[in-house]
Amino acid sequence: MSVAGGTLVAALAEVVGADRVRAAAEPVDGVRPRWVVAPTTVEQVARVLALAADAGLAVIPRGSGSALGLGRPPARAGLVLDLRGLDRVLEDRPDDLTISVEAGLTAGALAARLGARRQWLPVDPPGWRRRTLGGLVATAAAGPLRARYGTLRDLLLGVRFVQADGVVTWGGARVVKSVSGYDVPKLMVGALGTLGVLCELTLRLHPAPDVERTWLVTVPDAEAAAALVAAVADSTLEPSRVELLDAAALRATAAPAGALAVAVAFGSVEEAVAEQGARLEALARAVGGAATVVPDFWERYDAALVAGEGEVVLHVASLPSHLAPTLAAIHGAVGALGPGAGGLVTGCARLGLFRVVLTGAEVEAAARLVTTLREAVAPVEGSVIVHAGPRALRERVDPWGPVAPEVLALLRAVKATFDPAGVLNPGRFVGGL
Repeated sequence: MSVAGGTLVAALAEVVGADRVRAAAEPVDGVRPRWVVAPTTVEQVARVLALAADAGLAVIPRGSGSALGLGRPPARAGLVLDLRGLDRVLEDRPDDLTISVEAGLTAGALAARLGARRQWLPVDPPGWRRRTLGGLVATAAAGPLRARYGTLRDLLLGVRFVQADGVVTWGGARVVKSVSGYDVPKLMVGALGTLGVLCELTLRLHPAPDVERTWLVTVPDAEAAAALVAAVADSTLEPSRVELLDAAALRATAAPAGALAVAVAFGSVEEAVAEQGARLEALARAVGGAATVVPDFWERYDAALVAGEGEVVLHVASLPSHLAPTLAAIHGAVGALGPGAGGLVTGCARLGLFRVVLTGAEVEAAARLVTTLREAVAPVEGSVIVHAGPRALRERVDPWGPVAPEVLALLRAVKATFDPAGVLNPGRFVGGL
């Protein structure tokens, strides 16, 4: 679609309405776009992208704006595509446990709709209620519930998205036209909108449990925590969440004090929850720990883990069998940050994944910590991603970490297939894609 014969802003206003195009008031991660455009339909998204591609403008898709600090700073920004106006439920199939929605719908709004019929989408990263579903998919966001239900790679059945040139494309469930040779829904999870602008999602739901109860198991040290997690994994228990918390995280969640604890939740019918809780208490005693039922724990946990202004959030991937040495490396690195700095550690203990939140850390000190932790987890092929932090830190150290050349070559080939001109979120993804 050419904009010859008129200005681009007039052409954008013709597509979405003059009241939905405005000059950008604030920079995005230090780069100031020219406009913010807020479409309300897939067709409008397609026409806006076609206009942007024709004008050579970079496009930054945005939902709630919760994860704009993830990845590298954008190489350039022409316009921000505000997708919150795409917030409708398109097709609801309760008997099939699936639902198709627009990507601007928030997870909280979806939860409110599903709660009345005892169904849910079990995805719970920090601050999940206000985040858009498209944003959760684009950032591969996950929380404690991944211990039982997996991630959005497991729950996303199909997508409808717009390619960088304005072509509307489908993949997965409800397919009409798809990109041959690719598992498109899985490609879109965690791609930061660099391959296409997500507009519609088909999601797998689960029945909500009749009862969910959480036990907090305080343990004397990391070895005891690792032993407990291993014992739970080797048992027939079916926890919905198995989350590690250090002393600072326990304070932040207003939980009973301790050096270290593992929060274990069970969701099922009342009798099954009670029976599994009793067995967990026995496992806790066997490793020298003590289990206590903690009501309303996950609401406090969610609030405490939302990153504040200026905080640094790291996602550290290790192995469950290396829980104790990885935790020791994290605490050692945090302790070396210097006066006035600190951090808290939580994580999906069952999978060996940690979330580290740093406060008061200078950029150089935080960069050294990232390098130290990458060296610590390298022997088990782990990783450290700067999930949030100031631009200066993400310029000082690669937020994604080292990537094997063959993997980077594959990523470049996929990017070239979907967005050869580099229109979508240029520079933010792995390798500067």
